[in-house]
Amino acid sequence: MWIWTTVLSALFLGLYDVFKKQSLQKNDVLQVLLCTTGLSTLLLSPWLSAGPWQDHLKLFLKAILVSASWISGLYGIKLLPLTTASTIKATRPVFVLAFSMLLFGERLNGWQWAGSILAIIALYLLSLSSRKEGIRFSTSKGILFMAVSVLAGSASALYDKHIIASMEPLFVQSWCNFYITLILALFVLAQWLRDREKFRAFRFDWVLLAIAVLIVIADFLYFYSLKQEGAMISIISMVRRSSVLVPFLFGIFRYKEKSIRGKVAALVTLLAAMALLVFGTA
Repeated sequence: MWIWTTVLSALFLGLYDVFKKQSLQKNDVLQVLLCTTGLSTLLLSPWLSAGPWQDHLKLFLKAILVSASWISGLYGIKLLPLTTASTIKATRPVFVLAFSMLLFGERLNGWQWAGSILAIIALYLLSLSSRKEGIRFSTSKGILFMAVSVLAGSASALYDKHIIASMEPLFVQSWCNFYITLILALFVLAQWLRDREKFRAFRFDWVLLAIAVLIVIADFLYFYSLKQEGAMISIISMVRRSSVLVPFLFGIFRYKEKSIRGKVAALVTLLAAMALLVFGTA
């Protein structure tokens, strides 16, 4: 069952990425993050129950990893075409796969290995199409932001496997959102103190509430899946990246992005990889 709840999580995660792109048209990256995580915390506030200080320390560390991934990721999305940024995020499971085998002893079957190899091929196809847009993976500031986001996100996913074994999903989700809100509030305050004159005034948009709802649902399904017996973080992380389909389609039909042909090949390859992973796990 955990594989199908992971697929649902991927769907909501894809919608979340689309709304994030739209929200950045009116507000600064940090303002968007602070508002949406604050709203998410309010939605999850009924589950902010007390717990051992050791658990809170672990969750605060996770909040740091998530904050680093989100901040750098949103800057990357703002600097890159949506299709490029979203597909780069799909490479994160490759790192999770490697370290989940080293740290947790996870072992893949033949179908799962085939899916993982196809995911790596999709990354290579993406790099070719991105060069046609004038984007160099070694020098582009947007690419560097996305690299930080991918590495921090990979560490966070591996850490999830560790902490979820001893904590309930909603406890983890609610307190992580709370601590992330505190961290982001400090970043926004520092930004305001550093340059008050150029500080962009915040404008509320109802799309921010939609973002909060979508990420709450996506993360709940994710933590629920990870808590199930036999769940593999390597497979869950791979399947969650199939969420790239949603922003990819929006990038084509809504934002009219260019250089789509090469990305289609990367996307089709990635979707084939996801299909193999689901087939090999279900």
